[in-house]
Amino acid sequence: MLTTIGSYVSKLLRDHFGKGPESVFVSMGSAYFNIYIRNFLSPMEKVLLEQEQGDVVLELRQKMLDRLLPELRAYLEIQTGQGINELYYDWDLSNKSGMIFGVSSAPFEQGSAIDENYAGRAELEEVINKISKQAQKLPDQTISCLLNPRTLVVMRSGIMVRIEKEMIRLGHGDLLRNVKRQLEKSYLQSSSQFENILQQQVVDSFVDWHFELDKSVILFVLKPNKITGGNEPDTG
Repeated sequence: MLTTIGSYVSKLLRDHFGKGPESVFVSMGSAYFNIYIRNFLSPMEKVLLEQEQGDVVLELRQKMLDRLLPELRAYLEIQTGQGINELYYDWDLSNKSGMIFGVSSAPFEQGSAIDENYAGRAELEEVINKISKQAQKLPDQTISCLLNPRTLVVMRSGIMVRIEKEMIRLGHGDLLRNVKRQLEKSYLQSSSQFENILQQQVVDSFVDWHFELDKSVILFVLKPNKITGGNEPDTG
């Protein structure tokens, strides 16, 4: 089923962007799923990036994904038999990669076991809380887990301050999302502290928000070491 979902996402992107990704890796565990997209950049986007128009590429992708997500949600619900309560997405244009992450209404029957007791969890969550406090406020709650040996998920709730809520009420949600993403990624992509904690190389990092629920997801894609090998595709 995971392969079927990956093929569907690849075709969906190819049909709407003119070029599909090199690979799509889908993983599920507990009530979480993640779709990791690699080597995805259309010819038009490549030209825009060469002209230093990365913001335009991200804006176009945001508009396109906002149109595609209802279709993707419906497909996932049919395939998994679960309602999809939350969807998040983000891109790393420099790595030509992306993620679509979701939370279902109940654990997936097809999902693998997640690791909530991975080495370094308390220290990593402490660092994430410090970053959150610098960027906005200390989260009301921070939880994390390894969805699989190469995918680390951090979920935060209660992180928005009053001025951010007011910006959303006034219709400036897209601007707020872009500003927050640039700010937090400047911290997250200084990956040495996370690599020291996890004893693994961080290949990719993503972040997105669900403003209505006052929640956020951070996702790290890790390069496997000898201890945490697996059957997932090579990530770099």
